[in-house]
Amino acid sequence: MALQTFSESVYVGLCLKIGTPQQVAIRRDVVDITELLRQTVTKSDQCVLMVSGSRREGFRFIDSDMDYMNWPNNHRVLWDFSQAALYNTNIYKLILCDSSECPPGFTLLWLPLEEAHRLVLSSCVRINEALYISSAKYRDNLCTLLLPGSTVHGPCSSGREGVLEYDNAHCFYSDFWPPSASSWKDRCHSWPSPHVVDDIIRSGCHFVAIGHKLGKHADNEWRISFSLAEQKLVYAMNHTQFLTYGLLKLFVKEFNNGLCEEEKLLCSYHMKTAIFWAIQQNTIAHWCPQNLLAGFWVCLKLLLKWVYEGVCPNFFIPENNMFFNKLYGVAQTDLFTRLYGSYEKGIAFLLQSPSISPYIMDVLCNPRLSVCTDECTLISEAKLDRKLFDEIRENGVLALDNLQICMKHLHRVKQLIRSPLTQCQILTLQKLTAVILQTSAFMLHDMYTNASGGNKQMYIADKRSCYMLKLAAKFGFVSDLLCIAMYYYKTFRHREALSVIEMTKVKLAQPGLIYSGHVDPERYTEAVGGWSWSYKMRHAVAYEITLLNHIWYINELMPEQKSSTLKHQPVLYIPPFILLHMLEFLCSKHVNYTKAQTALDDLQVLVHLDQGVFVPVLNRDISWEILGICQQMTGNHQAALFSYTQSLRQYPWHKIHTATRHRIQDLHK
Repeated sequence: MALQTFSESVYVGLCLKIGTPQQVAIRRDVVDITELLRQTVTKSDQCVLMVSGSRREGFRFIDSDMDYMNWPNNHRVLWDFSQAALYNTNIYKLILCDSSECPPGFTLLWLPLEEAHRLVLSSCVRINEALYISSAKYRDNLCTLLLPGSTVHGPCSSGREGVLEYDNAHCFYSDFWPPSASSWKDRCHSWPSPHVVDDIIRSGCHFVAIGHKLGKHADNEWRISFSLAEQKLVYAMNHTQFLTYGLLKLFVKEFNNGLCEEEKLLCSYHMKTAIFWAIQQNTIAHWCPQNLLAGFWVCLKLLLKWVYEGVCPNFFIPENNMFFNKLYGVAQTDLFTRLYGSYEKGIAFLLQSPSISPYIMDVLCNPRLSVCTDECTLISEAKLDRKLFDEIRENGVLALDNLQICMKHLHRVKQLIRSPLTQCQILTLQKLTAVILQTSAFMLHDMYTNASGGNKQMYIADKRSCYMLKLAAKFGFVSDLLCIAMYYYKTFRHREALSVIEMTKVKLAQPGLIYSGHVDPERYTEAVGGWSWSYKMRHAVAYEITLLNHIWYINELMPEQKSSTLKHQPVLYIPPFILLHMLEFLCSKHVNYTKAQTALDDLQVLVHLDQGVFVPVLNRDISWEILGICQQMTGNHQAALFSYTQSLRQYPWHKIHTATRHRIQDLHK
């Protein structure tokens, strides 16, 4: 087979493994618009959180970490005093860079006025009578105070949320581009385009809490981070370049397989640096599917050269050698030998790769795919839609602490809708609006229930809450109807709640429903094929109901929410069929005992027999808990004890163990 033809097959295989152009665009659109909404309502004194790393770039590898960056929004870093005139010092605390004694790419952060947030001040040290922020102290303080249970990993607090590991980098932000990277703009003759370059320069940079190991002030230095610039550069890649970058990431992961952390001298960041240099230096005339392998080998040769010389130049500050004091002697020789061994294998390397070869072989054995770059052939409508709604679901939690914040979010949504958006971004805002309305409805009810405003105010608040919940159901998923039923139960309107539950049952029973990532492609296409994404979302999509733990939804779940909050878990995720049967049982107890028993039987069958379809594995702890609650209410203590015990045996995704143990103690009493 000719190299170009094989390269096309690799391109198609990587589209199946990493994503088609449309899939990658969807991922980025959803994350971008969600983050834009979150950040624009952040107060000046709050901490800004930004998604970074491979997920922000558009990758969705199963074992990818969740990478974040956070910084105080009322602090700004300057490169010289003249920039201070641009800030209101009543709002912003100003920090000045001092790079005079630091290696390239690193700096000290000086507080000239000795004014800052108390957490920042508690992280300071004296150097030559001046006050500097210590990166080591700042990182340790934030790891202890903000993310208890996490551990320090490089500049980050690292930990685990369910099955996902996260890295949260603590940093400061500057609106200005670093003078030490000024030469980068002059190198951008052919890539990226001038408007991307200008956007990157305008976006400034960050400073992450880690120093150079051999720096004079190693524990106090900060590394200049170009994470935002790198994200914009990855967005500026065409799909062949993006897949080449993905192939390099897969390569280095397998290359490091079986090595301990100290032995992993190459990392994903080196691969990103290699692809950036390769694109900018015009080593490949046309980055297209036929040349994907040629691009990969160019990057591999560049890595070989860097390892041989012991020099890996940072893309923005080439004087910053990222191999410095890491790669020398025997380790350097061994790494070069191993890397050259992979290079010598050529195409055979890809066919021997466990994570890549299955996709390539699928393409080679399927003539319909082997020369196909048409997305409609590579991925079905149902699969693409499922991926889209999965993305929207995963990004659907907002920091809605009070009604004022909710109103700010709604106001910002109104502004964003008027701006140029993709269909995917409009759909994401549609779902986020539903989330804001649902949260506002329950907050409004609690506000007037706990206040002494009188019956008239409570009546008006109730009308508004009902209106918001019904409006949200028109914007969101099919499963959002259950929020109306939950509110009706909360306000003792059991018959109205049962009416909504019956309607929800009918909608959830429709063939072709996308449910928590599961879908029958043929039935889905028959039911809603060709309709708009907005129509599909409202008629053929259901996901878990999200309960924010600072809001009390129904009394029966308050112990679980309190337990979850104590363990720093902000939400409960309840499968819609579980919540449906629970609400049907609770409401029917006041209306029809036989119907209540039927609902409980349905709940029991679902929890006992489901194989991860209607009750996802991570939701089994709360599902068994809910079954136990309902059984205990009927007086069947033996069955309730069994259910609570089963809840304790599940993966503790919701961190409700304390509530479960208290319920077991109550049973014994």
